[in-house]
Amino acid sequence: MDEFKHSVADALRYWEPRRVLYNAVLTAVAGSWVVVTWPHFRSVQLMGIPPGDTHPALIILIILAFLANVCYSAAYLVDIPLQLTFATWRKYRWALLLTGTSFAMLVENYWIADEIYPFVPK
Repeated sequence: MDEFKHSVADALRYWEPRRVLYNAVLTAVAGSWVVVTWPHFRSVQLMGIPPGDTHPALIILIILAFLANVCYSAAYLVDIPLQLTFATWRKYRWALLLTGTSFAMLVENYWIADEIYPFVPK
């Protein structure tokens, strides 16, 4: 049981500081989409939300940010068992971080391109 507690504590020490990086990367991706496509998004109705009504859009963004952080927490489901199984796993955690962040960026780009951008008039 002590080994499990140690693994959980070690996982928390490793993953939680990197959550800030993960969120910063995903925020930068979303910000890039807004900057690059700003003329299209400026006054258009997005996802059925009337122009100027930012409250529903803000709620959607908060929900999506929450879901992204829930997905980030899935790293614990991989990390803790691997810590208990392989002594050398801690050296390779960066690969899980890189893979998970890359996958999150891929999903985010797909979602923006498929769910938001088609509503933007060309």
